[in-house]
Amino acid sequence: MLPEALYTLEINGNKIFEIHMYGVLVAIGIFAAFFSIFVYCKKLRIPDGFVDFIFYNGVASILFGFFSAALFQSVYNFIENPERGFHLGGGITFIGGLIGGALFFLLIYFLFRRRLKNTLSSVISVIPCAILVAHGFGRVGCFFAGCCYGTETDSFLGVQFPHLAHPVYPTQLYEAIFLFLMFALCSYLLLRHHTRHNMSLYLFSYGIFRFLLEFMRGDARGEFVALLSPSQFWSVLMVAAAFLVWFLEKRYVPAVKSAAEE
Repeated sequence: MLPEALYTLEINGNKIFEIHMYGVLVAIGIFAAFFSIFVYCKKLRIPDGFVDFIFYNGVASILFGFFSAALFQSVYNFIENPERGFHLGGGITFIGGLIGGALFFLLIYFLFRRRLKNTLSSVISVIPCAILVAHGFGRVGCFFAGCCYGTETDSFLGVQFPHLAHPVYPTQLYEAIFLFLMFALCSYLLLRHHTRHNMSLYLFSYGIFRFLLEFMRGDARGEFVALLSPSQFWSVLMVAAAFLVWFLEKRYVPAVKSAAEE
């Protein structure tokens, strides 16, 4: 069995509040994301004013992303069980949050782009690093929360969650390992080889990985389009988008230079 709460405060037998590992790890992930942005932008000599804009826009986009994640999941729930009606709540989905957060970020950027001295292309390879490390910690949080689990198994790899009758594959940890490895790879390619293609690499690699991982997921989320789960549908679009983004990166994103080269 896995602990679901890190700390519980009780007074006279009454539970006052709990600190859950999921929330703690999500907070750590967000901190790690912004820390990586600040460190990498400093190494790339991005002006402080533009980094501040990325920070404040990023905070607002994360908040909107959580709303979008809940909205997407509510739509999935309604599609699967329309007789229950539409209700905002009942879980969140990462890809839904990513889509909403990214669109919000781009909207704010284009509204203010004429006032900015730098363009988004100067940090386009930094952003995937931030997403990957935040998502990685978030998936570890999912492990402690007991959500996003895999199919039942009798393998020694199985994990018994308190609310499930049988051990399941810890797909949360599989995904977290992949995300942290991708974070390390994208960081290496950015800082050592000054790549301009981290965004397309992220979209392509995560899209394929998530599509395949869905076959091991055991939490029912319903079919979405053509027998695909919601995450598989969006994964296909992510892989397709990777080719378009690669072309745009190659044509419009300048070569990244580190501070040591200038």
